Amino acid sequence: MGIQLENFVESIKSKVRKLKKLKKPYIKMDKSSSVKVEIRSKKALITADVSLLATTQAGFRLEKTI
Repeated sequence: MGIQLENFVESIKSKVRKLKKLKKPYIKMDKSSSVKVEIRSKKALITADVSLLATTQAGFRLEKTI
């Protein structure tokens, strides 16, 4: 029983190794300039939203204390 289990495990290991070797590498593409601009604009919008939220919360706190 133990030998059969070892053979079974070895066959699975060899199949997994074969599957790993079959993967074709892909070519990583650079981002186009339009995509870079879009990413920058999204980051700018997020930064603006965060700063606007922080200032409104600070103003709200000031109104409560006065």
